[in-house]
Amino acid sequence: MEWIEEVRDKIKRKRSILFDVDCELLCALCAALERRDRRTLILWALALAENCAERLSELGECDADVAFSAIFAARTWAAGDIKMPEARRAILYCHAAAKTAGSREAAALFHAVGQACSSVHTPRHAPGLCVYELTAYVLRYGADGCREAVEGRICEYLRLLDELSFRRFCTGEKWANFLRD
Repeated sequence: MEWIEEVRDKIKRKRSILFDVDCELLCALCAALERRDRRTLILWALALAENCAERLSELGECDADVAFSAIFAARTWAAGDIKMPEARRAILYCHAAAKTAGSREAAALFHAVGQACSSVHTPRHAPGLCVYELTAYVLRYGADGCREAVEGRICEYLRLLDELSFRRFCTGEKWANFLRD
């Protein structure tokens, strides 16, 4: 079954998440994520989380600052300047903001940011960003109008991942001890 048909089926069944990490559409991306080192994944996820937080601001979400705060906490945690419990509080607060979001698209974006920020803890959270952000794309454009946007976004994910794989050695980022090679 083509990915758009799977999405339509999930919409029909009133599912809130319209993609799965193991769906055919995300196979190449997930394989690329598995080949990258942890720090590259963190840079990638947090850069994409910024896009989601900016979209929340565009949507007029009054809690958009919660998403930006979670990203800041995750960056600070990755740098070793705060400990996991403090970052976790900000991340969980971001996930909780989804419950009061003004739309299903915004709720998915709050969860996307939370998943991205959680990638500091484990790389297994990184694909969750895509699952939620792509769900937000379908909710924004509709099942009949989302194909180009969704497939284009996946290309952007891969391009950014490749770019950061090379650039991460030049960024001069400060990393916490648990993230050093």
